Formats: sequence, structure tokens, C-alpha cells
Amino acid sequence: MPKASIYFTLGKIDDKHDSKAIKRELDTLPGVISVSVNDSSHRVAVDFDTSRVQSGRIVKQVETMGYPIMDSKIDNHIL
Repeated sequence: MPKASIYFTLGKIDDKHDSKAIKRELDTLPGVISVSVNDSSHRVAVDFDTSRVQSGRIVKQVETMGYPIMDSKIDNHIL
């Protein structure tokens, strides 16, 4: 399984409700392995299977939910 991680800094995460909503929504994407949200630092980390979902799809999902992405970084894992 080809795996990668994408890290976002979002423009706003107001509270635990936002954190749970982001995690719940991203977890529904096929190929997403794990989602971690830190509401105090406005950071999101997503591990995903690149053969099932592309980083652009994850970015689009976050933006569609109304969370502006201030910064992002992708790490491809070579096993």
C-alpha cells in the first residue's frame, strides 16, 4: 500500500465541535487511514493510501467544509 501524509494549518478551528466535524468528514473518504486534529494549533494531519485517494481530493474536502488552508505539506512514505 503506497502511503503518504498531508499536514494542514487551517485558518480557523473554533472548538472541539469543529475538530470532530473535520475528522468525521475526512474519515469518510476512501483511502484515508487516520486523521488527527489539534484545535489549539489549527493543525490537521491525514495519513492516506495514495492508490485510493489523492491529496488534492483531501484538500478539496477541507475547503468544501469551509476551512481555509493557510499552509500544507505532503510527505510520501517509501517502504
